[in-house]
Amino acid sequence: MRVVMIGTGYVGLVSGVCFAEFGHTVTCIDKDADKIARLQAGVMPIYEPGLEALVARNVADGRLFFTIDPRQAVAAADAVFIAVGTPSRRGDGHADLSYVFSAAEEVAGLMDGFTVLVTKSTVPVGTGDQIEAIVRRVRPDADVAVVSNPEFLREGAAIEDFKRPDRVVVGLTDPRARPVMAELYRPLNLNETPIMFTDRRTSELIKYASNAFLAMKITFINEMADLCEKVGANVQQVATGIGLDKRIGGKFLHAGPGYGGSCFPKDTLALTRTAADAGSPIQLIETTIRVNTARKKAMAAKVAEAMGGDVVGKTVAILGLTFKPNTDDMRDSPALDIVPALIALGAKVQAYDPEGHEARLLLEGVDFKDGPYDAVDGADAVVILTEWDQFRALDLERLKSLLRSPVVVDLRNIYRPEEMRQSGFTYVSIGRP
Repeated sequence: MRVVMIGTGYVGLVSGVCFAEFGHTVTCIDKDADKIARLQAGVMPIYEPGLEALVARNVADGRLFFTIDPRQAVAAADAVFIAVGTPSRRGDGHADLSYVFSAAEEVAGLMDGFTVLVTKSTVPVGTGDQIEAIVRRVRPDADVAVVSNPEFLREGAAIEDFKRPDRVVVGLTDPRARPVMAELYRPLNLNETPIMFTDRRTSELIKYASNAFLAMKITFINEMADLCEKVGANVQQVATGIGLDKRIGGKFLHAGPGYGGSCFPKDTLALTRTAADAGSPIQLIETTIRVNTARKKAMAAKVAEAMGGDVVGKTVAILGLTFKPNTDDMRDSPALDIVPALIALGAKVQAYDPEGHEARLLLEGVDFKDGPYDAVDGADAVVILTEWDQFRALDLERLKSLLRSPVVVDLRNIYRPEEMRQSGFTYVSIGRP
């Protein structure tokens, strides 16, 4: 099939490349001419394991194209996906849909023949109705079916998630769109992937409800970690014990410094605003947002406490700055709260992240280093903030020799407390005695 992807951000690029890998002919479109030129040259705008090789293969095989000009591709397309950003709108927390509506208006004027217009961006309930109204206003004669097809990709594992998803959700009101969407995802039939067809509004809400529930689950285990620290219990064992219950499950029960990233913070906020406007406030999610925000801000105090309560003039080494490993995404990373707070307390910060290059633009007053041992050298404590693989098996003797004092604050629970203490470290982790 002929597919157009409007937007070459995280969702658009990964989805477009994977559709090409399925055998469809895909054209990815973006207004950023520099980004398109770099993609045409094989330079990725984001870090995602396996993405560069996948792009190169599908470009070479003639299934994947990049352009700034949508006219020819949209006119020939069977399906056009809108995969542009929906950031939180300043002032009220609602999703900013201006990019979505602009894309819909542009595409409406270019379609030729029956076209399925698919919203891949994360959007509030009712957005599909607004998109359809825009199309009808611009092109009253348009032969179009507007569909919702939310994404469920995890950064760092996005390609695998697209190829082997838990489910595919398709929301539609025009039955003509169903065979088109079924054909697009037909390669997943081999894995017997459930494809759920529903109405458009239900599909839009499924996406927000999924992210809100996972954010709530993370926040729950973080609060259990705080309780474990007070009563002398082990949060990892608590998580395992409750996760073995199939009604609960073990995923997203890893205690840490709080959730971040491109989805959970903005999507939970947008959902609470939608719910409030509808007269049905969601207090659980409102509390989740408040608790998570406070948690990230409190982590600097936890580091200071591990260092004797005073960090003035002391050096803190930070290992990991992105919100999670295997991504270069700094959006709402706990580092953006923790690092400035440590500096405000009087600490000097030196840091390293394998892919978090954007941190240099977002964090002032940080001495950025070229490797984990460079970052640790001469520090009074080291904080493990992101669980990159290269931080999981550090040379502990070398680590101790480089530190001024052997203090390790492990906010991701990578190491075993008893082993770290036997190795001579003052070791602090999350929710473990």
